[in-house]
Amino acid sequence: MATGIRQSGKTTLLRQDAELSKRRYLTLDDIGQLEAARADPAGFVESDDPLTIDEAQRCRELLLAIKACVDRKRKRGHFLLSGSAQLDLAKGVSDSLAGRALHVSVHPFTIRERSGIVHSESFLEAFWKSQPNAPSEDTLPLSSEDILSGGMPSVCLGEAPDRWLWWKAFESTYLERDVRSMARIGDIIPFRRLIKLLAVRTAQVLNVSDLARDAHISVPTANHYLSLLEASFVITRLPPYLNNKASRLIKSPKLYLADAGMAAYLADVDDLSPRSDEPLRGALLETLVAQNLRGIIDARWPRAQLMYWHVQGRQEVDFVIEVGRHCMAIEVKATTRLARADAACLHTFLEHTPYCKAAILAYNGPKLVQLGEKMWAVPLRLLLS
Repeated sequence: MATGIRQSGKTTLLRQDAELSKRRYLTLDDIGQLEAARADPAGFVESDDPLTIDEAQRCRELLLAIKACVDRKRKRGHFLLSGSAQLDLAKGVSDSLAGRALHVSVHPFTIRERSGIVHSESFLEAFWKSQPNAPSEDTLPLSSEDILSGGMPSVCLGEAPDRWLWWKAFESTYLERDVRSMARIGDIIPFRRLIKLLAVRTAQVLNVSDLARDAHISVPTANHYLSLLEASFVITRLPPYLNNKASRLIKSPKLYLADAGMAAYLADVDDLSPRSDEPLRGALLETLVAQNLRGIIDARWPRAQLMYWHVQGRQEVDFVIEVGRHCMAIEVKATTRLARADAACLHTFLEHTPYCKAAILAYNGPKLVQLGEKMWAVPLRLLLS
């Protein structure tokens, strides 16, 4: 099962991949096929050839029919389902395909993918095994364009002539129509207001009460909308890193929009040059790093978990990657030059976390530099390579 935000490239992958393109392909975005699926689910999924069903969350009735077919034929990989929402599909799968479905996430493009690097070991994997030597050449910094273009293929590959118009269409069709209709949201105004507020609060610890107050909605409604947006892959919530793993389930998560370009559009930011003095520059850069880390981890490092570390009112580390008992801390800075204070939170984290293998100060400079025992300054583009 392949799921991810709409326009992230799922259909292109299903239709153009050398192996997947050999399968019989059906899409429930097609009204005729959707009506046929609802009218006769068992007949719709009956196929001697391997079958791909795109946007499968539009017809939950298919899931019981697929379960019956899987149990009868016992053909591994016979069905490939994809969808741009979890809220119906995921529940149906847990109810009817438990133990029969493998989940794969399709993220917006990463810096690695945009650079044509897809098969080699990532920097993070290599760094986890043994801290590598500094590259002989300087690393180029991440640019404002890297942030504003995000990772949606049509935008970051330059296929959309006008980025702003593309996002406007995405907002009106997916965020306001598709997502809204899936949860039967009647009044679009508070829903739109909430999405805009989330954009300006990306890369912040989530306070649902404050968010609900500013959006002029109740806390239960805010929680409902957040769950809806998360199930539709518009936002992601990062859990806190705590020694008590049970506490991770009840402490406040950190919230990110799924794509930095989308966050910039919704926050009405189109200039991140130094002269703009944009207050959201750091948060949007961190959002770009978050979407890249999630993409790398899901694609190449499934055992790893991505979290953040926060001591109320005092210290915070942007990202913690945990594998088993060990972890690695990453602090993101937009600066091109390092200052001693930039690493203060990493020092504190190392002091309190004996199982931390390495602490990385990710900055927008050119050189990989060892700053001390277990601590390195790493160029952002190198970190995400």
